[in-house]
Amino acid sequence: MSDQSNDPEINGKFLGTVSSDFIKVCDTLKEAAYQLKARGISEYPIFPICKASLPFGQLLLGKTEVETQWNYYFSTGDEFQQLGFIDKDKFDAFQSTYKDPEEFCCLFVVDKEFTNFLFIPYPED
Repeated sequence: MSDQSNDPEINGKFLGTVSSDFIKVCDTLKEAAYQLKARGISEYPIFPICKASLPFGQLLLGKTEVETQWNYYFSTGDEFQQLGFIDKDKFDAFQSTYKDPEEFCCLFVVDKEFTNFLFIPYPED
């Protein structure tokens, strides 16, 4: 999976469907991120999302289960490094760009035309 340029046009295309889904699942994702950190599993929770199934991560919310357009998985920065999605020598750069998981959800959008990280702020309580 290669990182494509962070093209705002492509981003805009996906942001609509991701945003409308995110409202439905954000509380579950925020709690999952909290649990991954609290249990010492990872400081870098990542939520891969895909309209099909993914061969990595663990399914958290299926699109038919929660009536969304995307399936939501959970993973970690460590797993992404082990899988080669984040080069070992670039992990420091990943860590420095990673946003506070209590305020932002780290999505990894996987689609035919777009594969990239996307940080979305959780709604204010």
